[in-house]
Amino acid sequence: MDRIAHRLAITSALLGGLVLAALIVLTCFSITGRAFVFAGLGPIPGDFELVEVGIAFAVFSFLPICQVQAGHATVDLFTNALGRGTNRWLVAFWESLFAGVMVLIAWRLAAGMLGKLGNGETSMFLQFNIWWAYAACLVPCSIAALVAIWSAYDRLRAATTGHETRAISGEAQH
Repeated sequence: MDRIAHRLAITSALLGGLVLAALIVLTCFSITGRAFVFAGLGPIPGDFELVEVGIAFAVFSFLPICQVQAGHATVDLFTNALGRGTNRWLVAFWESLFAGVMVLIAWRLAAGMLGKLGNGETSMFLQFNIWWAYAACLVPCSIAALVAIWSAYDRLRAATTGHETRAISGEAQH
C-alpha cells in the first residue's frame, strides 16, 4: 500500500505541474495579447475561467505529495518539548482529522458536480459546463483523500508500534 500511495501522489503532482505549466503559458500569451492590442491581438477570451479551474485542479493535485512527504505547515512550538511517543499520537490524530476532511471535501465536490450536471450551468464567457470543473477537481481530490487515509493509517501504525516509516514534519528521516 505504501508504494501505491507514493505513486498516486507522484502522478497527481506531475499532472498538477503540467496543468500549472500550461496555465503559465496561457497567461503569458493572454498578457502578451493585451500588450499588442494595437497590432490586432488581444487577450485570450475566458482566460481567467481556465486559470480558475486549472489552479483548483493543481492545488488538489499537489495535496497528496505534500501529505506523503509530511510537507504541510506545522507549528510545533510546544510539541517539541513532548516525548517522541506523544508526538507520534498527535501526528496520528491530525493525519486522521485531515483524512476525514479530505473525504468530506471529495464527497461535497461529487455532490456539487452532480448538482451542476443536473442544472446545466455554464461558465460566463467560454460557456463550458461547470460540472466539468468539478469533475476535474474531484479526481485529484479523491486521490488526496485516498492518500490521506493511507497516511492516517501509517501514522496510527507508527504510534502503536513505535516504528516510523516517514519523518514527522520538519525533521529528517531516520
